[in-house]
Amino acid sequence: MKKHNGMRPHDIAILLKIASKGQEPWLMKDLAQELFISPSEVSESLHRSVRAKLLGSDKKHLNKLALLEFLKFGLSYVFPLRSGPISRGIKTAISAPPLDRDILSDDQFVWTYGEGTSQGQSLEPLHPKTPEACLQDSKYYELMALTDTLRIGRAREKSLAYNYLKQSIESA
Repeated sequence: MKKHNGMRPHDIAILLKIASKGQEPWLMKDLAQELFISPSEVSESLHRSVRAKLLGSDKKHLNKLALLEFLKFGLSYVFPLRSGPISRGIKTAISAPPLDRDILSDDQFVWTYGEGTSQGQSLEPLHPKTPEACLQDSKYYELMALTDTLRIGRAREKSLAYNYLKQSIESA
């Protein structure tokens, strides 16, 4: 097994993709194809997640409690989010479902994406291909947008985002 050099941002994207699948069976090649990440990188990511105890040794079962704990208490420190210029893209964080129904804000946040239809403050996603992957899977999109809220939101926004994430991941 390769030496564990710490988690990478796309490891969280892969874990959330697994969570979005719920009880649906999946293969590493499916994750790679759906997330636009190479199969070898998915494999290495799953190894890192097992080592971090966020994924079971079978590489199939999420350690939901550990993942939620990491998302709540560590994500914003390990993978801080920096905002960029105003750009066109796909809504994220508090601007995307489900938080867009709960939080009224003049702030709009987007992942830069040339074919996007929204405009707002650009945020860097955990993986460059996140916008494309989210357009194919609405549940995954919600999880990724909620995760961005944990990375950049205010206390109330983070609390709401965590509650949605907890509900979604625990029911997976």
